[in-house]
Amino acid sequence: SKSAITEIVDNLKKGPLDANVEVIVGVPSIYLSFVKDIIPSNIEVAAQNCWKEAKGAFTGEISPAMIKDIGLGWVILGHSERRIIFGEKDDLVAAKVAHALENGLKVIACIGETLEEREAGKTEEVVFRQTKALVPAIKDKWDNVVLA
Repeated sequence: SKSAITEIVDNLKKGPLDANVEVIVGVPSIYLSFVKDIIPSNIEVAAQNCWKEAKGAFTGEISPAMIKDIGLGWVILGHSERRIIFGEKDDLVAAKVAHALENGLKVIACIGETLEEREAGKTEEVVFRQTKALVPAIKDKWDNVVLA
């Protein structure tokens, strides 16, 4: 809700925030403009997702161009909920990352195992597979990517 968001932003404003640390908050798409308008200039705002294509019949999705159009420069892609609940596979996450980077966004690319994979001793295997899928998508734009 706007009231909950305002409370979070007010807490961020109180700080203290380390001047040497880049702070980025991920926001549901419906609140992106609202947060951009109330957040201090030393804190960046990231969309929580975007689609892999610029245009088309992708009801409910947002594109990197839309994110940039409202003055934002970051997007979070590959979050565990997107991978698990929505079934996003490594190749789809990589396509989204590539499209976001090609369109001038910076990307927080999420990698990581599920609890079951961790308990089965597959953490390194999963993280390696997910990261390997991102390498061709990122190419020479590693300065614009944070792995989470």
